[in-house]
Amino acid sequence: MKTVLNIASMTMDDLDAVMEIEEASFSLPWTRNMFEVEILKNKSAYYITAKDSRGLLIGYAGAWIVLDEGHITTLAVEPRHRRIGAGSLLLDNLLQKAASDDVQKIFLEVRDLNIQARRIYERFGFKVISRRKKYYHDDDALIMMIILK
Repeated sequence: MKTVLNIASMTMDDLDAVMEIEEASFSLPWTRNMFEVEILKNKSAYYITAKDSRGLLIGYAGAWIVLDEGHITTLAVEPRHRRIGAGSLLLDNLLQKAASDDVQKIFLEVRDLNIQARRIYERFGFKVISRRKKYYHDDDALIMMIILK
């Protein structure tokens, strides 16, 4: 049976669940305040959540859209709910939003060792364009880009 997921804008009410996923997903997690600033103050930010049919938040993603460029800032799925398509659904939504805002290129950083994330991005057409040595202290970041138009 296919899991039905609903995409919605991230709100302050989502932050408890977002922080749980953030801390379970990243060795250098964002703080709650960082998400609050993105939601409340960053006019270039677009943050979304994926919730299951019961309303359980299982993933989130965010991007900045500035003029004709986008930058994916975060994407995470709760570990027990990975491999059901939530990450792809979130990424697809970000790309659709960017395209509707006439974005030409989108960039992101991903850990060199995060093979699963890299495969998802590559499946969507992202290409490695550069490397940032020790960006994550213990790992390099690969800079990936996709051209939308």
